Amino acid sequence: MKSTPAWSAYPQEFFARLRDLRGRARIVGWMILEEGSASTQALQDNGYSHPPRAKQDLQEQGIAVLCTIGYNDRNGRRMAVYSFPSPEAVLKGPRSGRVALPKAFTDHVKAAAHGRCALCAGIFDPTGLQADHRVPYAIVGDDPNSDLRLSEFMAVCRSCNRAKSWTCEHCPNWTDPDPELCATCYWASPTDYTHISTLVIRRLDLTWQGPEIDDFQLLQLLAQQASSPLPEYVKHLLANHIRKGQGSG
Repeated sequence: MKSTPAWSAYPQEFFARLRDLRGRARIVGWMILEEGSASTQALQDNGYSHPPRAKQDLQEQGIAVLCTIGYNDRNGRRMAVYSFPSPEAVLKGPRSGRVALPKAFTDHVKAAAHGRCALCAGIFDPTGLQADHRVPYAIVGDDPNSDLRLSEFMAVCRSCNRAKSWTCEHCPNWTDPDPELCATCYWASPTDYTHISTLVIRRLDLTWQGPEIDDFQLLQLLAQQASSPLPEYVKHLLANHIRKGQGSG
């Protein structure tokens, strides 16, 4: 079995970054330092509500983390174990970790979208949209030596961005990431995808705005009269429309 390097072998910059950790990343960093590793269960016991985010939290502050599948938890389930890599690989990027995108670039992303969210197709003013990595930053990071590419970002509204973040963090691809798998997901390419968080399913997000709200309220009323949940009622209407179109052809 390969022995774990002594802490004395780690660079001083590593310990400086540990001392400067902010937020919940401090829980993970100091637990690994004191115990040698931190399991999913241990993080949950210490108030870390979503352990799979641990790796990203540390990497965004400049410290690399290994995530492996370890021993069973108290319920007999396999769980992730987080640890630091070798002294040579433990530092990740600058101390500050993730760097904010230049405002000129985020404005360019929003302008290219013409105010439309790539996920729900709603129209928003620039303050209601965010420039988001198609493949999450936690999966691909940023290459400081490469130019920002418009094709690697999309404009999304704040609500959709929160939904995307939650779903990606709970995806099986999060702890052992494959960037190519992420690139073919709905959350990275909503108009051309093969899966959603590794599941072979399809999704359609719709937004009604302005005068369209009258149409939405009519749909809502019809769904209530049919004793059907609104999403199921809309799917039923679409399916009937498609069948009629096929029959007339």
